[in-house]
Amino acid sequence: MKILLTGGAGFIGSHFAERLLEQGHEVVSIDNLNPFYDPAIKEQNLREIQKKGGRRFIDIRGDIRDRKFVEEVFEAHRPEEVVHLAAMAGVRPSIAEPLLYQEVNIQGTMNLLEAMRSRNVRKMIFASSSSVYGNNRKVPFSEDDNVDNPISPYAATKKAGELICYTYHHLFDFSMVALRFFTVYGPRQRPEMAIHKFTRLIDEGKPVPMFGDGTSKRDYTYIADIVDGMMRTLDIEEGYHLYNLGESHTTSLRELITLIEKALGKQAQIQQLPQQPGDVDITYADISRAKRELGYDPHTSMEEGIRRFVAWYRESQERLRS
Repeated sequence: MKILLTGGAGFIGSHFAERLLEQGHEVVSIDNLNPFYDPAIKEQNLREIQKKGGRRFIDIRGDIRDRKFVEEVFEAHRPEEVVHLAAMAGVRPSIAEPLLYQEVNIQGTMNLLEAMRSRNVRKMIFASSSSVYGNNRKVPFSEDDNVDNPISPYAATKKAGELICYTYHHLFDFSMVALRFFTVYGPRQRPEMAIHKFTRLIDEGKPVPMFGDGTSKRDYTYIADIVDGMMRTLDIEEGYHLYNLGESHTTSLRELITLIEKALGKQAQIQQLPQQPGDVDITYADISRAKRELGYDPHTSMEEGIRRFVAWYRESQERLRS
């Protein structure tokens, strides 16, 4: 199958591209390598994918906000399915630049859907986020819960993306799968995300900013488990489907720092700071629907996942020094 993958140079996208290629698919990747974090990291991700994919991997640089560019990609490559991961990410940055998040996450998604409609591409897998649940007091979070109260522009754009996908399913009979990811981590994780950032700061002996009292909890999900779940949605042929993809286990901020300290063999210098606007108190996935309908079965414990991440971090640091 030929799959158009947006955000293919990123953390989740690069891992998913590699798995698709391993399974014999062709991958057409769109990424604009924006400077939200160092584009050199994404260039390295693309080199790793290219080694495994050869001619079955096509790397295209461009912006999904550019409708003409998107239309040209569809015309030239004729994908059979679209996996849409490209987005401006992050809760806190979205508060500073809400219009940018609207342009990329909403208008960009619309451009893709319109290109699909004009060329009769009938299937999209859309990357949503656990942030849509806001400060939901009912845990674990279920796909049937009300998500009408997002507390950041990022969360609002992801909820909007789900609604737009449903609209295209209803009007044009598209097959749509929206996946709510819960705090994905692992090798290649973005450098500003907590696990990567804390690992680097502890390793360098620098203060670790801890927002709040350390009791906030997240459902951290290892990248291999997320990719397994994503792969199980490729064969869905009709309807609108919404799934939580998480580990269904919570870890507090203090517990997370302790796990990283143990894996590094170093102690953190904690700098306690006030809670940040837009941050939720807890994320916790009810994954019973994904288990029942997809056979989704995450199995990487936080202890094992952090060990694997720290091992990758040390290897990447060695490469930088050599």
